[in-house]
Amino acid sequence: MQKLNLKHVLIAGSAAGLISGLVKLGWENVLPPRTAARNKVNPPQKLLQQLGIPAKLTQASYHYSGESLPWVSYLVHFGFSVSFATAYAALLDKKVKALTRDEGVPFGIAVWVAFHLVIMPAMKTVPSVHDQPWEEHLSEGLGHAIWMWTNHEIASEVLRQL
Repeated sequence: MQKLNLKHVLIAGSAAGLISGLVKLGWENVLPPRTAARNKVNPPQKLLQQLGIPAKLTQASYHYSGESLPWVSYLVHFGFSVSFATAYAALLDKKVKALTRDEGVPFGIAVWVAFHLVIMPAMKTVPSVHDQPWEEHLSEGLGHAIWMWTNHEIASEVLRQL
């Protein structure tokens, strides 16, 4: 079995996760997963509050071009993206075909199901599956598929070049 090249995996995962995180943010601008009312405290903010972090910090934002943007949410968003992209890059580096097949799309859908349909509803971070609107399922399901496809393409190419 091939030895994992941790340096290469970290480089590939970080590059892929940052780029795919931007892709997912862009996707959510085209097909927003939540209503404006539900997004006042978005899932990353609510999760942090459930962990005891005060709303004063979780709701912190910066202002750019007349918009108020939730920088703490972005830290969680990109942290999640880089973490999963790095784990996926390790699977690519080890050539685990069963988990990296079809350019990562099944892996991305599995992450969506695990987090948005099971873990976060169980934690009451988001509503139960049946209380989430179909628009949220559509946006998040397709968004996670595209997010992981992006991770696959970027991480594969970076690993090939290193």
